Amino acid sequence: MRGGGGGIYMDYQASTPADPRVVEAMQPYWSVMYGNPHSADHAFGWAADTAVEAARAKVASLIGANADEIVFTSGATEANNLAVLGIARAAPPERRRIVVSAIEHKCVLAAARAAAEEGFEITTVPVGADGIVDPRAIAAVVDTRVALVSVMAINNEIGTVQPLREIATICNTSGTIFHTDAAQALGYSPMLAVESGADLMSLSAHKAYGPKGIGALYVRRNSPLRPRPIIHGGGQEQGLRSGTLPTPLCVGFGEACCILAAERDEEVIRIASLRDHLLVGLQQIVPGLVVNGTMTARHPGNLNVSFPSIDADLLLQRIQPEVAASTGSACTSGQPEPSHVLRAIGLSQVTAESSVRFGIGRFTTTEDVDKTLKILSRALKQIELHAGV
Repeated sequence: MRGGGGGIYMDYQASTPADPRVVEAMQPYWSVMYGNPHSADHAFGWAADTAVEAARAKVASLIGANADEIVFTSGATEANNLAVLGIARAAPPERRRIVVSAIEHKCVLAAARAAAEEGFEITTVPVGADGIVDPRAIAAVVDTRVALVSVMAINNEIGTVQPLREIATICNTSGTIFHTDAAQALGYSPMLAVESGADLMSLSAHKAYGPKGIGALYVRRNSPLRPRPIIHGGGQEQGLRSGTLPTPLCVGFGEACCILAAERDEEVIRIASLRDHLLVGLQQIVPGLVVNGTMTARHPGNLNVSFPSIDADLLLQRIQPEVAASTGSACTSGQPEPSHVLRAIGLSQVTAESSVRFGIGRFTTTEDVDKTLKILSRALKQIELHAGV
């Protein structure tokens, strides 16, 4: 797919383009059906509220939840903060520990650090070289003193899929709340609420062909503990998230989920095939190429690889503006240190700094992949030639 700069977009884990059908569904709510969904005294408000509730039902249906278990937020970052800090502030005094994995999104780790400032002990569980959290490592640290365990569903950098159901079972035995950041999983994992067993789940629209600026926190109806709000005001969203809901964005999120429900299974197969095609091509032009994280349990559109003896930043500069890829999470761009995820799976700083993440999605074509391989081959030759001068 050609991006706004005319290049080939290969960074779908950073953000997905909004599907044109999503944009079309949102359009009337910007200018014609503009009522506040919380205005209960007139038809404009009623129409907006009806649209929001229909969108809520679509999001819930996609993950196998009930509509009243969906709390709209501004995105997954807010949902993650509501989950971590909200549970910390609601937890009984005997539960003063929080457990996170070493490869969580930066916003989960930052929220955990904020909880530490409020007196919580944070335990970080390591992962193996495959990028998978071992449930036995979770079991070793979870007891009745733990308020919350947070393990993401699919890693945003290396695409590894985590054993959520096993972790949920461990948490259930001790009455511990289990939260998962499922921002990267919404487009690829069916019935997340049912299959994961999570009490809380963070979702993001713009990782699933919906608009930026809208997400949700799934709060299981019979969870033993509900989070306290971290945003205060009019008490919207069952008192968990105050503020006027952005009707167009809610509608867009719902439409994106509706499209995924109809097309996801076929889409996963096609995207995985393109990802594998990219990997084979890279292996042919880059001797010693290393895939970061397992290929067995992995996001179908994710490929994170290390280029031996190549600085990733230099390589990405060489392929600009023709190909858009990244060295890691867009949420940590501009940070000088190498990816905490790559270091957590055992990569040296040098190897981590030679790693590139390619993201393939709905609008990627075989032609895009083939052109990307040609551009990369040319760039690598240029780097090698320059190094030999």
